[in-house]
Amino acid sequence: MNKTSKEELLISLRRRILTMDLEPGQSLDEVTISRDYALSRTPVRDVLRQLAGEGYLTIAENRGAFVASMSYKALRDFFRTAPSIYSSIAALAAENWKPQQMDALRAAQDVFRAAVEAGNAEEMVTSNNRFHLIMGEMADNQYLEPSLQRLLIDHARIGQTFYRPKDDTMRERLATACLQHDQFIEAIQAHDDQTAKKLAFDHWELSRDNLELFVRPDPLEMDLKLPEAS
Repeated sequence: MNKTSKEELLISLRRRILTMDLEPGQSLDEVTISRDYALSRTPVRDVLRQLAGEGYLTIAENRGAFVASMSYKALRDFFRTAPSIYSSIAALAAENWKPQQMDALRAAQDVFRAAVEAGNAEEMVTSNNRFHLIMGEMADNQYLEPSLQRLLIDHARIGQTFYRPKDDTMRERLATACLQHDQFIEAIQAHDDQTAKKLAFDHWELSRDNLELFVRPDPLEMDLKLPEAS
């Protein structure tokens, strides 16, 4: 295969983690990655360290690199924390955005909209992630942006069911999410922080049921045995 650049490897591994091609907790072997991507060990190691810094991986001494896990505690923290961080990011984005960032946000939305229309789940996952990362850059907050980046990794992974609708209701929610992206752009461009903040809560609520469905797709055995109320 042709030699891969470090940037291409970085983009590929991010995408594979977001789309669950590489599963939470999965071990990543430097030798295998070097062979598969035709890169020497040193640039591979550099990329793995960068991904660890971004929250995609964990690196354990003498054990190597692992895809960031989604433990019970991590999921609890995610559901407790995401709405407040998303809303704060949206409000600050409306206050602090720069013209070149608005251009990038619109471009990300164009890709997301096309993916929705084509039913391309993998592209929806990555372009949605890009859209919200740009909002984080717009917010320009050194404390919130790293937290947003980590939340979005798990949001993409937990949200797989949202991007693979199985009925009309789920398809309508996906279309609404796309429309809300357009509304984010309008609110941010107008420096309307309150509307942007409310949209963030609405956007979260739209996908929350699907996020919970990923965590618990079927009734637990104990639920099936519960007696009906008299």
